[in-house]
Amino acid sequence: MGILYDSVMQQKRNILIKRLEELNISNAQSGKSIHDCDYEELKYELVIASFREIDTEATENNWY
Repeated sequence: MGILYDSVMQQKRNILIKRLEELNISNAQSGKSIHDCDYEELKYELVIASFREIDTEATENNWY
């Protein structure tokens, strides 16, 4: 693809990697380093990590 697209995707990957590192995640569930994952894998890992951060005991986080 184009140079601009590649640059933007790299920046998006870097943002996701930074957010995962803030959550102390260094490896994906597949065992790969987050630095070796592609954008889609990083998005998945961030979603999983954000679900782990939800406090299910708090009343405002009840689903039902």
